[in-house]
Amino acid sequence: MKRRSLLQAAGSAAVIPGFALAADNKYPSKPISFIVGYAAGGNADQRSRQIAKAMGDILKTPIIVDNKPGAGANIGTAAIVKATPDGYTLGMGNFAPLSVNQSLFKTLPYNPLDATPIMLIERGPLMLMVKTDSPYKSVKELVAAAKAKPGKLSYSSGGIGGSHHLSGALFEHTASVDMIHAPYKSGSAAANDLLGGQVDTMFMQMYEAMPMAKAGKLRPLAITSTKRSALQPDVPTMAEAGYPGVEVMNWQGLIGPKGMSPQLVKQLNEVANRALQSTSVKDVLQAQGNELGGGTPEQFAAFIKTETVKWTKVVKDAKIDPE
Repeated sequence: MKRRSLLQAAGSAAVIPGFALAADNKYPSKPISFIVGYAAGGNADQRSRQIAKAMGDILKTPIIVDNKPGAGANIGTAAIVKATPDGYTLGMGNFAPLSVNQSLFKTLPYNPLDATPIMLIERGPLMLMVKTDSPYKSVKELVAAAKAKPGKLSYSSGGIGGSHHLSGALFEHTASVDMIHAPYKSGSAAANDLLGGQVDTMFMQMYEAMPMAKAGKLRPLAITSTKRSALQPDVPTMAEAGYPGVEVMNWQGLIGPKGMSPQLVKQLNEVANRALQSTSVKDVLQAQGNELGGGTPEQFAAFIKTETVKWTKVVKDAKIDPE
């Protein structure tokens, strides 16, 4: 790509200063692959396509999403981490494969520390949901019932080790209750059985929960963020409900392979920050109740480290068996 066209795509070197050097290096000169460790159609896939399209528009280069689902996103994450670190393979780094799976799986096909953090994209709380006709109208009532019937009440999840599951496990441990975890192959399947009355409750991501609450099918009891959501102002936080330790934010971010050059990481971080502020990404993300990410690669790396420490302890305290 010529220097002139690349600078035009960026707007100016003052907006994205790393572009001038990158143009001399002729990056990007071909399509970029964007790997997602989850199946097409889910939240990770949709967000990946939004951010890839926005970044591709800035770079004037196609960024092609490549879904590699399986094994708790381990397959896709391994493909990102082990790729050639030339900037032509990027991907979505998630809560589970970067901060949880090392505590759940006996072996991993990658080292989470080898991933190159580029930028945090989003953080999103979950809501503790019950059916509208459930007898439990507050977290206090749910906990009381769980204590009165140990091992009887159940919560569903989209699979072992995901944010649905670990929110429930953290809640069990914090509230000192014994509940049944019912893992499903997907979050939608887990939600369907909550709707059908096969399980008692579920921690759901806001984009999953809000339409069902609006339709009067499910009732939120609490949210796992530190503050109430502007989209659901009547729903108390878990701290307000009496359980300040149950703070969970599902998150996703842009990562690259091991060994990327600092200059390339800086350039991609600047592009990703700009893409995050585009209407096509920002408006959708906030409408789903998520917080905008952004910031530097160093901030994202520190965030991943903090999350890893937190969830390693949760897995240990909850005695979740490795898969």
